[in-house]
Amino acid sequence: MRVRKAVFPAAGWGTRFLPATKAQPKEMLPLVDKPVIQYAVEEAVASGIEQVIIVTSSQKRAIEDHFDHSYELEHLLESKGDIEMLRRVRQIGDMVQISYVRQKEQLGLGHAVLMAKELVGHEPFAVILSDDVVAAERPCIGQLMAAHQQTHGSVVAVMQVPEDETSRYGVVDPAPGGSDDARLHKVRGLVEKPAPGQSPSDLAIIGRYVLTPKIFEKLEQTPRGAGGEIQLTDAIMALMAEQDVYAYAFEGTRYDAGTTMGWLKASVELALERPDIGDEFRRYLSTVDLR
Repeated sequence: MRVRKAVFPAAGWGTRFLPATKAQPKEMLPLVDKPVIQYAVEEAVASGIEQVIIVTSSQKRAIEDHFDHSYELEHLLESKGDIEMLRRVRQIGDMVQISYVRQKEQLGLGHAVLMAKELVGHEPFAVILSDDVVAAERPCIGQLMAAHQQTHGSVVAVMQVPEDETSRYGVVDPAPGGSDDARLHKVRGLVEKPAPGQSPSDLAIIGRYVLTPKIFEKLEQTPRGAGGEIQLTDAIMALMAEQDVYAYAFEGTRYDAGTTMGWLKASVELALERPDIGDEFRRYLSTVDLR
């Protein structure tokens, strides 16, 4: 069955960006001139996703407003003759069908995904964490969707990380043997934030998943862990007892825009890639005194 829907967990507090996120969702922080979450939604649309399900909380109304039409703004742009900006603004509201569901308590990523159960239904679906911005010629979630079409199993996105950084991630234990696709690995285990020297591999999970609907049953059965949260990785490990799970080493560059330094790096590198401002920005950076 084709993957048609994508779940975007977006109910967290964004405490790492305080005070900027005191009254503004972290997903709405701009990278150059687009909010972080828009990059992820555009990635989903470019991969063929037909319905986006955003899991929000009471403080996230700005996300809904952003993906809605703003008729007053559109009228203003039309009256000024700014047709190109009018087209871009209208496109935001028209790019895909978006539904919203509230996560009334922040009980972890697994709980956020579980909140979308009724809207997803009994079909495979994508999960995209917008904090992870992936620049790639072929959209990252589209790569996972292709791997799912090949394997019919759940697929998690992974990237190679240095050994001294594995303790920051969930890390997969790939089964030996591999497949015809060197990027695709069958998973026999997951280790959450392994201690130095204890990591089963250098393949760390990042915020892109394609999951079978069986995951909802496992999430409902997953006990709360540290901080009273339901962890998605725990449910995926339980899923492996019944279904194959795969890891896909995606092509592209990932930025952790959920941290201040990652957000700064993404802002600079994405700006440099822009055909309209990249050259001027590069010239500016060459004049900056870095002493």
